[in-house]
Amino acid sequence: MILVIFTGSRYADWRLAEKGRLLHGFRTAGINSYIQDENFINQLLNKNTDLLYNAEKIRKIFFFGAGASSKERQDKIVRVFSNFFKNAKVKAAHDLDASALSTFGDEKGIVAIMGSGSNAAYYTGKKIIPNNYGLGYILADEGSTNWIAQQVLRDYLTDAMPQGFREKIDDKYNLDRKYILEKLYNNPNPNIFLTSFADFFYENRYDTYLSNIIKRGIDLFITTYILPLLDQYPDSPISLTGSVAHNYQEWLMEFAKEYHLNIQTINKEPIQNLIKY
Repeated sequence: MILVIFTGSRYADWRLAEKGRLLHGFRTAGINSYIQDENFINQLLNKNTDLLYNAEKIRKIFFFGAGASSKERQDKIVRVFSNFFKNAKVKAAHDLDASALSTFGDEKGIVAIMGSGSNAAYYTGKKIIPNNYGLGYILADEGSTNWIAQQVLRDYLTDAMPQGFREKIDDKYNLDRKYILEKLYNNPNPNIFLTSFADFFYENRYDTYLSNIIKRGIDLFITTYILPLLDQYPDSPISLTGSVAHNYQEWLMEFAKEYHLNIQTINKEPIQNLIKY
């Protein structure tokens, strides 16, 4: 039996398969090896009955995760998973690797993520070419749910948003200045708080105030990540994964037309194609 995991900061998708046949799939809280320590990850594993029941049956594990871009953080995942899955060989890689495999397979192109966070890189058909992107939710993540939430919360705290949209937030959440700042500055995982607004954003995407922020984020994502990569690798096809790319693809494709981008695929959840691959 094999186990494949694709995880962003908000959610992790798990698939159990045997002899090419999907047996079971489920979703948990996300695992970000850059932010979360081994104890947190171990607790997540031990709380899941699907994993506890199948732990000894699993022989191979393929983990693709946000934050797992360095050998040190990949080793952290391998160490925790190997202790839990005693009979399994564990391989850990970055979420960009999963996006590349699930969209391009063995072909070349620019692979990008627009979900809880954002990132992009050139894929040779065999490996991701390292770059200076992937700076996380404080310094980067342009166009992602993290970025959108930062803009909205800043406007909420500074009374810079329309009253009608503020009332929508107040009807949905019990927010005040102290609570927001506590979540952002004294919480070990502030990115989880930021991504918790994802469903609310999608439900209200046609509100003029919010749609303008989302569109600004898409434009910023393209100019920050995609255009510089196209300067290095002209005429490359582009594939995107992630909830923001999928949920707002109507606007994404408008910007793609404006910037003459060759977007090949938009895939919300790479996990299905990873199983096939």
